[in-house]
Amino acid sequence: MSQPVVQVEVKAVIPASGGCAIFLGNEEKVFVIYIDQMVGMAVMMAMHGVPKERPLTHDLIVSILAAYEARIARVIINDFNDNIFFARLILVADNELHQRKIMEIDARPSDCLALALRVKAPLYVSRKVWDHVSDESPLLNAMQERSLQGEEDGEGGPPLGT
Repeated sequence: MSQPVVQVEVKAVIPASGGCAIFLGNEEKVFVIYIDQMVGMAVMMAMHGVPKERPLTHDLIVSILAAYEARIARVIINDFNDNIFFARLILVADNELHQRKIMEIDARPSDCLALALRVKAPLYVSRKVWDHVSDESPLLNAMQERSLQGEEDGEGGPPLGT
């Protein structure tokens, strides 16, 4: 019996026209989600541990969760419909009576990724989504090669992967 979810990681964040392409996957396959540029920058900063002078929105959310003794347990990209991905942010909180509460919150995949990367929470994709998406490994390889070619030609470029 197949697993209901597949663990993935962010393979690369690449600027694209009108936003950023986030490549997610594992050894088996890689797929892409297109997001807006601001959240793309937040994801890249979290991936590379870029220090910030003041907390950004995703840092604020992590701080608020910590103040309530809640943590991000995992992220699941759980659905895909009309070229839109959907995700669930799974939170866990323990109260003073040592009772555990698990909360599942609907959220944009881009925000979920930015939050999960900040706290090193695992990322998953539902089997339904995984089986539906195309393998974009060749696209990722071509984009990374193009970036490396640009660096050799002295053009430079943004960091493309982990």
